[in-house]
Amino acid sequence: MIITSDILLPQGLSLRDPLRTQLGRDIISNSIDLIDEIGFEAFTFRKLAKKMGSNETSLYRYFENKHLLLLYLVVWYWNWVNYLIDYNTKNIEDPSRKLDIIIANFVDATKENPSIDFVNEKKLHRIIIAESSKSYHTKSVDEENKEGFFMSYKALIQKVADVILAIDPTFPYPHSFASNLFEMANNQIYFAEHLPKLTDLKVEKENYDEVIKLLCFYKKKMLAK
Repeated sequence: MIITSDILLPQGLSLRDPLRTQLGRDIISNSIDLIDEIGFEAFTFRKLAKKMGSNETSLYRYFENKHLLLLYLVVWYWNWVNYLIDYNTKNIEDPSRKLDIIIANFVDATKENPSIDFVNEKKLHRIIIAESSKSYHTKSVDEENKEGFFMSYKALIQKVADVILAIDPTFPYPHSFASNLFEMANNQIYFAEHLPKLTDLKVEKENYDEVIKLLCFYKKKMLAK
């Protein structure tokens, strides 16, 4: 499975395209490592620069602040999941089977991509589970939405909503159901790992099979004919 680094990302997320230079790719790689290690609250550009053996000023040439850097990583992930869905469902005609595959990709989008060695998909997935909501549960979300920063997420949800409607054209809430499946995948993993009394699921050693079973069960109940 190959996907090039030419993932389309909205203008304005970065001041300079980090995928076009070695320093930019190092920023992406090391920020994933550091956020995964210490969490987004503790993450700073000063700590990132120290980890990279660089200077803080050079980081600000690429990203205005750490919020936009996190949002950049999240948008990259949305595009990655979108690609995985296209790749894994390209020969699947049955929409119900297609939705099962989509759910599996939502839950476990950790397959490593050898063509992009500066993104550790496994670590990025952990960041998405723990930190992604912080990128859009903000006071600036409406303005950032106007800037088109969430187009990738909207496209992903639209793709899933179309599959839901292919299963049941009368289903009244396809977008709500699609976004709920995606958010449930991350929330249930997070609850199982950190707030176990909020879920019935068990997650051990990043084995998310139970989460897939739950979402497939939910799908069958919601789309039962």
